[in-house]
Amino acid sequence: MNIEKTKVQMRKGVLEYCILSIIKKGDAYASDIIDELKKAEMIVVEGTLYPLLTRLKNDNLLQYRWEESTAGPPRKYYALTDEGETFLSELADTWNQLIEAVGKVTKETHKNG
Repeated sequence: MNIEKTKVQMRKGVLEYCILSIIKKGDAYASDIIDELKKAEMIVVEGTLYPLLTRLKNDNLLQYRWEESTAGPPRKYYALTDEGETFLSELADTWNQLIEAVGKVTKETHKNG
């Protein structure tokens, strides 16, 4: 089995949560989001990010505004909607439950293994 493939699938599973968490800190431009993800060693390319941002916007979890830039074309800044705030809160609860459940399972597995 290819461990890299499994790692990629695990990262994809939490990417939406991470992106919404980054945007919650303050309105974010796509390259700001990519930079934050890279700092956390969650490598993401624009080709992955933009479709996800579009889907989150279409699901009414994000909104955006255009802002003029002195260094080129206008930039699209993303912010959470009220629905996005609620969704993120629910994701956080689910994430914490998942961490606890996986911890219990893996701790038990390592004890007996």
